Amino acid sequence: MSNQSAPTFYQSLVAGGLAGTAVDLLFFPIDTVKTRLQSSQGFIRAGGFKGVYKGIGSVVVGSAPGAAVFFCTYDTLKKTLPLPSEYAPLTHMISASLGEVAACSIRVPTEVIKTRTQTSTYGSAAQSSLAAARLVLSTEGVRGFYRGFGSTIMREIPFTSLQFPLYELLKLRLARILRRPLHAYEAAVCGSFSGGVAAALTTPLDVLKTRVMLDLRDPTKHQRPTLVARFRDIYVNEGAKALFAGVVPRTLWISAGGAVFLGVYEWAAQSLMGQEPGRTT
Repeated sequence: MSNQSAPTFYQSLVAGGLAGTAVDLLFFPIDTVKTRLQSSQGFIRAGGFKGVYKGIGSVVVGSAPGAAVFFCTYDTLKKTLPLPSEYAPLTHMISASLGEVAACSIRVPTEVIKTRTQTSTYGSAAQSSLAAARLVLSTEGVRGFYRGFGSTIMREIPFTSLQFPLYELLKLRLARILRRPLHAYEAAVCGSFSGGVAAALTTPLDVLKTRVMLDLRDPTKHQRPTLVARFRDIYVNEGAKALFAGVVPRTLWISAGGAVFLGVYEWAAQSLMGQEPGRTT
């Protein structure tokens, strides 16, 4: 979308919330499989293909506000960063990165609960998202909800720095080829491709994030390894293959999810702006 037809703050808020909820609910089972593949306890012990909707409660709570905050930040910075047009990829990179940092303040607590519920980390003591949240609060305090915040940021910034400049570039090129504004489904194809590329390349960082969130060791009794040490430990003890555990479901999930996420966002934003639904500029 061009600056002339950019959505307002509140339109970004609503459209982003709808997009986040749609994609997370639709692709949750694939995310569960990916998380269990990355778990150090192994896929079968983490739950295998059973109960693939475990942990969905936390996603329902966190999807809309997390995505809404991201798009509000992204769209606002795209319009206000004082960089010339020839630096558009850098503008998109900075805007998306800061949007992810803002969104992670909401998303990380729900991710912690989700991953532990998906992998039955607490066993029979927490079979629901609410029960898992209570256990996190009682055993680790508020800080426990932000376990893995650093590794999540370390994953999201490279991911979004790849996805959104590529997404905006593909939209621009496709619109020039077609010589008309894009339909939302055409923008969705651009979102699918850019998301899949970014997902595949950043899988090792996603594995690292999952391992950190599933580490239940008491920090007062055990010194937790640094992110670099964790990365090295996975590579040395489990091999390079472990760093790409879950790469297929992650890539498929985010590729398909990118189409839904960005397609729904473009459609909702244009509808809210009173323009022809299904077109994006």
